Amino acid sequence: MDQRGSSEHCDPSATAPGLRRTLLAWWDVNGRKDPALKPWMFTKDGRWPEPNEELSVLQCWIAEVMLQQTQLSVVLPYWQRWMEAFPSLEALAAASLQKVRLQWQGLGYYSRARRLHEAAQMVLDQSWPRDLEGWLALPGIGRTTAGGILSSAFNAAEPILDGNVRRVLARLKAHPSPPARDQALFWQVSEALLDRRRPRDFNQALMDLGATVCTPRHPNCRCCPWIGDCAAYAAGDPTRWPVTDDRKPLPFQVIGVGVVLNAGGDVLIDQRLEEGLLGGLWEFPGGKQEEGEAISECIARELREELSIEVRVGEELICIDHAYSHKKLRFVVHLCTWLSGDPQPLASQQVRWVRPSDLADYPFPAANARIIEALLGKFNDSDQAGASRSAA
Repeated sequence: MDQRGSSEHCDPSATAPGLRRTLLAWWDVNGRKDPALKPWMFTKDGRWPEPNEELSVLQCWIAEVMLQQTQLSVVLPYWQRWMEAFPSLEALAAASLQKVRLQWQGLGYYSRARRLHEAAQMVLDQSWPRDLEGWLALPGIGRTTAGGILSSAFNAAEPILDGNVRRVLARLKAHPSPPARDQALFWQVSEALLDRRRPRDFNQALMDLGATVCTPRHPNCRCCPWIGDCAAYAAGDPTRWPVTDDRKPLPFQVIGVGVVLNAGGDVLIDQRLEEGLLGGLWEFPGGKQEEGEAISECIARELREELSIEVRVGEELICIDHAYSHKKLRFVVHLCTWLSGDPQPLASQQVRWVRPSDLADYPFPAANARIIEALLGKFNDSDQAGASRSAA
């Protein structure tokens, strides 16, 4: 059969009643209904909610936003710490943006934290939205997130279309092109399949099916309730779906980073602009290495251009390879001594001299967190060496 298969094996709209029944029957036995795994999906007394029961909108909202780009197993401890730090809408709205970002640190896609903070302040003087349009009007909320919140918290009949659901539906239909090209069609299918009597349960079942059975690389088709209706299974190799576009190699860049220390032992950090990748986070300054440029020259030039300071570039502290979804970076980090110039935020929001021991009070990207660890380790080694010489 052609790699792109055929979508005529199964018309989910026509077979929706049977598909709903079999999926919910499977989920009633095999679903991830564990309060330790999805605490926001349970009532205060630890029960899975009845159709007429509502759940905490705040808890469902935070969980759905965290799950936008991140797996459940990673999200859970972040969600628990977040709810301890911000147990109410009022607490989140009143918190500083820096505190919010610190709670988010390490979870990635950091604009989500800023938008949660903005949305909390918008909703504070209103009631929670109970329709799709109300949620879509808030920062950082798309249709899938809105549908997830509404179906989870209110048992509202709203479909979802996250990565797991797209994969399940693409295989069910053996869809001949990448799902991203046919979003409207996939929304139609998800809406047609939705069980309007049990939308909360159905959406959870659909996500659980994708997460535990219809997985990307090793689908367990023999345990799938839709095995008899799945066009990709009938074609012989479900892993050929979803169809994807050919991926281009990720671009690679070397970034020279300067950990700049003054005579008093303070370290210089700057805060990234709000818009763009890692917006609003703090970092050690630096920039891209030009072709034919030595890394020490790169660091000195970048600090001159971005901060208007002169430094002496010293020894290498650490080298870190880090991959994003759209590029690969190598951070080559050197200790630097500040020589002259009042640091200016020419390419950032602000700059600040801080004690190394206070760096934990600032939200940093993951790669910078490793730089901090190496820097503090360097200071500890120096202190121990000094103590040894004194003792001698």
